Amino acid sequence: MFAKDIGIDLGTSNVLIHVKGKGIELNEPSVVAVDPAAKSMVAVGEEAHRMIGRTPGNIQVMRPLKDGVIADFDSTEAMLKGFIDRLKVRGWFSKPRILICCPTDVTSVEQKAIKEAVQKSGGRQVFLEAEPKVAAIGAGMDIYQPSGNMVIDIGGGTTDVAVLSMGDIVTSASIKIAGNTFDNDIIQSIKKNHKLLIGERTAEDVKIAVTSLFPGGEEKELAIRGRDLVSGLPRTVTITSKEVSDAMEESVAWILHTAKNVLEKTPPELSADIIDRGIILTGGGALLRGLDQLLAEELKVPVFTAEDPLACVAKGTGIMLDSLDKKRRKS
Repeated sequence: MFAKDIGIDLGTSNVLIHVKGKGIELNEPSVVAVDPAAKSMVAVGEEAHRMIGRTPGNIQVMRPLKDGVIADFDSTEAMLKGFIDRLKVRGWFSKPRILICCPTDVTSVEQKAIKEAVQKSGGRQVFLEAEPKVAAIGAGMDIYQPSGNMVIDIGGGTTDVAVLSMGDIVTSASIKIAGNTFDNDIIQSIKKNHKLLIGERTAEDVKIAVTSLFPGGEEKELAIRGRDLVSGLPRTVTITSKEVSDAMEESVAWILHTAKNVLEKTPPELSADIIDRGIILTGGGALLRGLDQLLAEELKVPVFTAEDPLACVAKGTGIMLDSLDKKRRKS
């Protein structure tokens, strides 16, 4: 049995792994549960995610990645090793080649850390690619022609905005404002307005269920439970779409500002192509109701959400794996 090449979307919120010839075989939260005293891994992925906010003091649940880069090296390595072992992609005498994605603004030190963690977790050769480029390929954009393509990839830890042409990035920007920032905005807003403390899982449920960012969009309500900051007892409050969009307003404005900056730096010929082709939204943030309409209104350019925005990067790695033999290993 020979090792199978794999592509990894190493996200702050989720890890997706594409196995060459099979498709996306793994989609799990980027969460680990560890016992610091015993220095052992208790759970990884979905199992660990279910433990968030529900563990005794001797078990620590953490996200080993922050803002698209490795925050805890050992936990990242253990998490990846657990996922790769589960997929059984190693051969009898060989390890898989791995294509992995990272934000556009990562430093050479951060790139080295990502490569090292992946190699230690079971990779033979590791190739790094810029996330928006891979997301654009996964969304079905033909970036290898001499024409402009623009993608806004809103993940868990970072938002990457890039204009691509001739198979590479022409202009780009990356900011550490994305899905996790939105969750924190919601937590702080509910804490301030309702004197109620909620966890990150509840905040994510609120974001998915009731967010409506475009003015005049559908208004929804959701009853949520948390701990009353005054009495310390459990309490239920009802949250509206307007409340959530107000909480996220500043963070969304930063994404808009970043997209405008990238467009301003784009050569005029490519700008003309983008007006014709539009902008593609990828990543989990693309699923926020009304975001595409809001961006289109502010940027004066058509904006479309990719068919399966959450899987675009993983799909893109799968397409790029097919040409891995032609690709020179980056130093």
